[in-house]
Amino acid sequence: MKLSAVTRLSLRTVALGYLGVLLVLPLLIILWRTFERGIGAFIDSVTTPAAISAFQLSMLIVAIVVPLNVVFGVVTALALVRSKFPGRSLVQGIVDLPFAASPVVVGVALILLWGAGGWFGGLRDLGFQVIFSLPGMVLATIFVTLPFVVREVEPVLHEIGDDQEQAAATLGASGWQTFWRITLPAIRWGLTYGVVLTVARALGEFGAVIMVSSALPGTSQTLTLLVHGRYIDDHNTFGAYTAATVLMGMALVVLLLMTLLERKRGTE
Repeated sequence: MKLSAVTRLSLRTVALGYLGVLLVLPLLIILWRTFERGIGAFIDSVTTPAAISAFQLSMLIVAIVVPLNVVFGVVTALALVRSKFPGRSLVQGIVDLPFAASPVVVGVALILLWGAGGWFGGLRDLGFQVIFSLPGMVLATIFVTLPFVVREVEPVLHEIGDDQEQAAATLGASGWQTFWRITLPAIRWGLTYGVVLTVARALGEFGAVIMVSSALPGTSQTLTLLVHGRYIDDHNTFGAYTAATVLMGMALVVLLLMTLLERKRGTE
C-alpha cells in the first residue's frame, strides 16, 4: 500500500509525539531533576552506603540468575526442539507463563510456598531463610526472566537443524563434544541476546522482588527498591531521581549492547 507524503508525515509526527510524551519527556525531567544541584550532589547521593549496597545486591542477583537461566534455557530449548515427549505443550506454556503472570502474583506464590506456614516453610526452622532475604529475591528474579534465553535460542535451533549434529554423532563424537563444538557455536548469538535480555529484566524487576524482600537499606534493597524507598518512604525525591538515573544508565548500556549484537548477528 502506497501512502501519500502527507499521510507518511502525519504518521511519523504522531509516532514521534507519542514516544516523546510517554518516554523522552519523563526521562528528560528525571535527568534535569538529578543534575539540577550539580554533579557533586549527584555523586554524593549515589555513593551513600545504602546506594552502594543496593548496586552490589543488584549485581549479585544478576550474577546468580544469569548462569542459572543460561543452563536451564539451553537445556529446555534443546529438549523442546530436538525431542518429542509427552507434556511438551505444557512445558511450552510454563516457559511463557512469566509473560502472562503478574510479578506481584509471582511474589505472593513464593510467599505461599517458602514463607512461614508454606509448603517449604519448615526450612526456616533449619536456619535457611528464603522469604525476605536473598534466596527469595533470586527465586523471584529467576521466574520473571525464565523465558528469555529459551525463546532466543529455540528459533536458532530450528533454523540450523540437526544435520551437523547427526553427522558428528556418526563420526563418533560424544554428546558433549557435539554440543561444545557444533551446537554452542551455532547458537552463540541467540544465547548472547537472551543473556542481555535477562540482565535487563533482572536489573529492572520490581513487583516480584518487593513482595519477597524486606526492602531494608543495606540488607535486601536492590536499586529498584532503593528508588521506591527513597521516593515513597523517605520522601527523598532527589535521592530517588539519582538512583533512577543510575538505573537508566545501566539500561542504556544494555540497549547499546543489544544494538551491537543485532548488527553483528546481521553481518554473519
